[in-house]
Amino acid sequence: MIKITPNKKDIAAEIICDLTNLSNLDLKKIKSALEKYGVIYFKKQNLTPSSYIKFAKNFGKLENYPKLKGLNKKYPQITVVQRKSSDKGPSFGEQFHIDSIYKKNPPRFTMLLSKLVPKKGVANTEFCSQYLSYKDLPINIKKKLKLAKGVYSSEGIIQNYGIKKRAKEKEKKVKELISDHKILKKINSNYAIYFSPGHFVGFKPKIKNYLGLKKFLINHQVKKKFQFSLEWEKNQLAIWDNRSMLHQATPFNGNRIMHRIIIN
Repeated sequence: MIKITPNKKDIAAEIICDLTNLSNLDLKKIKSALEKYGVIYFKKQNLTPSSYIKFAKNFGKLENYPKLKGLNKKYPQITVVQRKSSDKGPSFGEQFHIDSIYKKNPPRFTMLLSKLVPKKGVANTEFCSQYLSYKDLPINIKKKLKLAKGVYSSEGIIQNYGIKKRAKEKEKKVKELISDHKILKKINSNYAIYFSPGHFVGFKPKIKNYLGLKKFLINHQVKKKFQFSLEWEKNQLAIWDNRSMLHQATPFNGNRIMHRIIIN
């Protein structure tokens, strides 16, 4: 049996269950909640790398992330997102973004499993619902963006927010990746804004006064009324749909270790 508790404004939901003992019906309910709320999270989950991988495979094909090293040779799909107490400057992911949008086929889902976290309320992850953002978008902007695409680069501004330091730990140097995607995306019966401020480098086709439109979109997407702040605890797992959610790491200093899986 599982219990699903949505947060205010139906942005994210907490699910109480044991992820190592799920029925087919449980999985169906979890997937339905993920589609509806964009982010779901599970506290007090004692997952081994093997059970973590097994659960993740219920959502699609696991991807090898090009920018960070894997946990080990046996589990290369689990990448380690770490903040060390000796690190200076911004944290990894400290800018609203969509994971790997610079790929031709970006991952649909991202999972994070907390292994080491500061005290509760520190080092949160902030989410912004792009379902709500789309609904609140002015009609004239919807018309302007109907056929527009955003161009995204793996060397976008988020590259300077902590990722370069961790990327050096991966032996193989990765070249710049660039892709373009429609900004307004239909997900079943809903629409969402699919636009990553942290990776954006231009519009396709080119748009007059594009800087003004870029600024408007970025400011609009992250309005407080679309936001939910996830407080991390040790052994907590979160999953979000990259098509409908922006996210960023809250600035903090200290030690944190997260195990991440990205899924197509």
